[in-house]
Amino acid sequence: MAVDRTSILGNDYIGALATATDAFFLLGKGASEDEQRSIAKTLGVECVRASVAGSNLIGIYTVANSKGVLLPYGTEDNELEAVRKALPGARVEIFKTEYNALKNNILANDSIAVINPDYGREEESVIARVLGVRTVRASIAGFRTVGATNILTNKGMVVNNRASEDEKRGLEALTGTGSEQSTANLGSVYVGLCAIANSNGVIAGSETTGFELAHIVEGLGL
Repeated sequence: MAVDRTSILGNDYIGALATATDAFFLLGKGASEDEQRSIAKTLGVECVRASVAGSNLIGIYTVANSKGVLLPYGTEDNELEAVRKALPGARVEIFKTEYNALKNNILANDSIAVINPDYGREEESVIARVLGVRTVRASIAGFRTVGATNILTNKGMVVNNRASEDEKRGLEALTGTGSEQSTANLGSVYVGLCAIANSNGVIAGSETTGFELAHIVEGLGL
């Protein structure tokens, strides 16, 4: 088990700056080399540096699993090609949608993607094809931004603390994982934006309390 707390570029919402999978993690180019090495050590996977329309907010605009990466409309050709070159075994595509903050709206692991119910059927088909997963439309605790407010890996799940017990059990049945409810960064419901996680480890924002971190670790099966 590898667990850490940190900030990136002085920001405790570290999940906004990176997207992690069990095969690699994407990190904004503005992060330091020390920050990159620390994340790589905790998650046990290699880093791919990326940007989206010049932005470092990789953890808001990209969604990925071990099989594929979706980049938002507005990604420059050179940015797309850089990710494709770094990940030759993955499907990497631009996703044209109104809901362009992709990771905020898509909660995915290698088997399933829970998606904002406002996505259309064609958009849902793109998500399923590129990530190689089955898709389920859902809001969680009234939040359609299911990726911003929850965490899902291949081993476990953290559900925001506003979800009902029935919602929590339903998500466990859908994903086939256990779960825990928690906040992060001293009470933030946006746990997906407060942490970077895969099956090997988790890094939470530096303001996350020990109590919050214990629940996150338990939910992720670490």
